Amino acid sequence: MSDLVKQLVEMSRYLGDPSKGYAMLGEGNTSARIDTDSFYVKASGTTLATIGADGFVRLSISKVLSIIDDESAGDEDVTRVFKEALLTEGETRRPSVEAMLHAILLGIPEYSFVGHTHPIYTNAILCSMHAEEAANGRIFPDHVVSMKHKSVFVPYVDPGLVLAREVKRRFEEFVEREGVLPSAIMMQNHGLITMGSTPKAVTSCTDMAEKASQIIVGAYAVGGPRWMSPEDVARIFTRPDEHYRLQNIAGRRS
Repeated sequence: MSDLVKQLVEMSRYLGDPSKGYAMLGEGNTSARIDTDSFYVKASGTTLATIGADGFVRLSISKVLSIIDDESAGDEDVTRVFKEALLTEGETRRPSVEAMLHAILLGIPEYSFVGHTHPIYTNAILCSMHAEEAANGRIFPDHVVSMKHKSVFVPYVDPGLVLAREVKRRFEEFVEREGVLPSAIMMQNHGLITMGSTPKAVTSCTDMAEKASQIIVGAYAVGGPRWMSPEDVARIFTRPDEHYRLQNIAGRRS
């Protein structure tokens, strides 16, 4: 087992641990970039909690994304492209339905690992009438440190190709508007995506998203959240010592 696959397996099992409530049964999917045009992604039908090195398929990023801008493409085209994108001879398994999401994000040099989960409290807010407000609000300093000043919010759309297109569009709009890469994508009535340069960056952001969501749910129950002000969020987000601490949290420093 290569070191990359080992890291991906460990990250996947962490996110799939039933005690955490991030992904049940076959829910969720994970990936890791191999090089500039290939990546591993969870095979359809596998389970994060028990996944091993053989639970992933190897795909071409460019081939997976070859139909992303083709408005005439449908489900049959996705099936065809997924088969054409397989890089292991004799491989017949289908990648996760969200493989296109992973290909989009792993095409960004700063991201090497991606985790998509359906955490209980995070989905509680994403399935609520306050989804967008709750996804972008920040309620304590470590919430800002781990998840940055904002997340990408994506209204509900059909999973698969349609969702991949919407995520790509909103991700690009976020980067242009905010001038930074996000750490998390919050998808209404669906779930959470976290991404980073290390497995620890992905798991730490997922942990914080769920902790913050649990607090937010509780705050709505007792009168509503008292969000941090934009000025206070900006102060935490731009402090050098907090950037240093984030690098430690994400596993980028010893």
